Amino acid sequence: MDSARRYGEEEVRKVFALAAAAEEEHARLPSPVDGGLTLAELQAVGLEVGLSPERVAAAAAGLDAPPRVVPRRKLLGVPISAGRIVDLPRELTDREWQFLVAELRATFDAKGEVRAESGIREWSNGNLHAVLEQTESGHRLRLGTRKGDALETTLVGIMFAVMSVIVAFIMVADGKAGAALMVPALMAFGGGGVLVANAIRLPRWAGERERQMNRIAAWTQSLLSAPPKDVEGTRDVEGT
Repeated sequence: MDSARRYGEEEVRKVFALAAAAEEEHARLPSPVDGGLTLAELQAVGLEVGLSPERVAAAAAGLDAPPRVVPRRKLLGVPISAGRIVDLPRELTDREWQFLVAELRATFDAKGEVRAESGIREWSNGNLHAVLEQTESGHRLRLGTRKGDALETTLVGIMFAVMSVIVAFIMVADGKAGAALMVPALMAFGGGGVLVANAIRLPRWAGERERQMNRIAAWTQSLLSAPPKDVEGTRDVEGT
């Protein structure tokens, strides 16, 4: 990362938004001076509001090289997956991989499992995964997840809605009406409630996961902006 690069006013806002991951944090920052701020100046301002220099550097790196967006998979128009792909300038060393695993665990609040096979390194926790792999042009970090209960809850909602229609049709055909139709009405209400709940919670879930992945991408790019450093004999991350 170029330490002499100057960040304009809008870029400064984006850097601190990524670093703080909260609107109220960067809203208190002073306006940047004319000509922008260097990375060192950004880090100094960040310290004033409790942001570590490492977080600010990671956010700045992510601004310069944003990750590629993996299109969301959707069910009835509602997102059920999230993903990012980060092109890396070089391969991570063993020690850097350990740092990345620690950052993944802290960001997603999950211990997860670590695996390595045929030059591929992976950290996973359920459907959530981070994979380091080689490509034709170099290396990349692939981040992705899928909402595990999305299909099941959607099917439950649809099933109750369909059953309510069938039950109501049978009751009307048998000449039953009035209070008797309360049963299919309640079924329809329950099924619709499940579908509405999914329509509210799943976009929020996908957005939060994508923000977390963006932070991981920026942090990794910042880590690799320095020359590789490794320590011989470092313990495997599974044993830390």
